[in-house]
Amino acid sequence: MTVSLFTFIDLFDRQVATASSLLAKGAAHAKSAGVSEADMLQWRLIEDMAPLGFQLMVVCNFTRLWPARVAGLPLPAEVTADLDVAGFQAALADARAYLAALKPEQFAGRDDVPLTVTIGNGMSPTLPSAQWLTVFATTNIYFHLSTAYGILRSKGVQIGKIDLFAGGL
Repeated sequence: MTVSLFTFIDLFDRQVATASSLLAKGAAHAKSAGVSEADMLQWRLIEDMAPLGFQLMVVCNFTRLWPARVAGLPLPAEVTADLDVAGFQAALADARAYLAALKPEQFAGRDDVPLTVTIGNGMSPTLPSAQWLTVFATTNIYFHLSTAYGILRSKGVQIGKIDLFAGGL
């Protein structure tokens, strides 16, 4: 069965919408608890893990950069982890707008196009574009979105599984 790579654009859009919803709920909880937004964005699951702001940064970047790479488009500017809540909400809205502008024909015939990308640990593997998008990017987006959810849950934000899987609907 063949699946169009463009179908992942809707999935990524849903993940960005979920991140925005989780962030809004986290910010409301932090405010009611007297915690600053800056402190909230530094919340972590455990000391050696990256904070909430980093998790949101990865969701913003991966949902835009990987479709651009796969479609052979110029890479959008990366979001940094030092944004405030309003900055992250704007970056998430920009990510949704970027995804909304993509078209199916930009992904047609690109499944097997070799793509070499240097990743975090200095490795530069060459994989088919479809594998980068459907496995590497999707897995990483879900990991960082789930970690953001876990951070917020661990700090008492009243969210549940529905917020992770349908929070942006």
